[in-house]
Amino acid sequence: MDEVLVIENLTVVYTKNGKRIKAVDRVDLKVNQGDMIGIVGESGSGKSTLAHAVMGLLPSNGFIAEGKIRLLGYEITRLNDDEMRKIRWKEFSMVFQKSMNALSPVHKIGEQMKEAVIVHEPEIGETEVESRMKKVLDMVNLPHRVLKSYPHELSGGMMQRVMIALALINNPKFVIFDEATTALDVVTQGQILDEIKNLVERLSLTGMVITHDIGVVAEICNKIAVMYAGRIVEEGPKEKILYDPLHPYTKALISSHPELAEGGGRMRGIPGNLPDLSKEIKGCVFAERCPHAEKICFDDRPGFVKISGRKVACFKIKEVEE
Repeated sequence: MDEVLVIENLTVVYTKNGKRIKAVDRVDLKVNQGDMIGIVGESGSGKSTLAHAVMGLLPSNGFIAEGKIRLLGYEITRLNDDEMRKIRWKEFSMVFQKSMNALSPVHKIGEQMKEAVIVHEPEIGETEVESRMKKVLDMVNLPHRVLKSYPHELSGGMMQRVMIALALINNPKFVIFDEATTALDVVTQGQILDEIKNLVERLSLTGMVITHDIGVVAEICNKIAVMYAGRIVEEGPKEKILYDPLHPYTKALISSHPELAEGGGRMRGIPGNLPDLSKEIKGCVFAERCPHAEKICFDDRPGFVKISGRKVACFKIKEVEE
């Protein structure tokens, strides 16, 4: 299988109030052609930071301190801003979680979609642009009249569909969905989730889904990487992760979801809080909240163990299985 995305030893740091916050900590990840991998974890786990690093869209106070990102053959960490602008949104794209913030409030949808095309294909004709815009609107079940609307004239669900259409308009080879159903009402969330699922299947998309809701990845993805406090703690095929989780954090995350809790049982929260990422964590990042933690878990960083078709970073696998 062709490797579309390869992340090696990636560390991303933010500087804030004189502190260095390690938001992504030595992450390794591979995505092959045809894979849709879900990056799942609670808020603050580093999921969106990982996605923004891949897109070359880190904020001014964030930087890649270590590691490499190779996407579609491009060494992302070596490209300058001009080089990134030539390929971003054309070769790879992203659907942001807050569509109202991502769309210009003073330009009509059609103007914004047209600009997304001609910036990469300045010689393209008006007729072809019009045809391409209508085609992607059809894909996301939006009427063509949306092209003459301003963002504030659309509902939240319609704006999110516009964002998906914008991400797909240049036929990219890799797409990231970053919390694409967040901030929408429950009914609209379900509709957008169905739209994304259908698009992934119909277009055979390769990409990444960023979410705190493990139920979302259950619908869309074929692989899952569970992220906690900047580190990936478990990674493997969807079925293995959802129905035979091994890492204590993965187990706790699934137990907190009403539809995935074992035996359809009662939801259970995860006691404790994320660690302070401005401080060096010598051992396992989940040790403070883990019921199986022993001295080694606090003193040493666990490496990945390959077991039962997936990778797990845990010293206490036998105890967790039991």
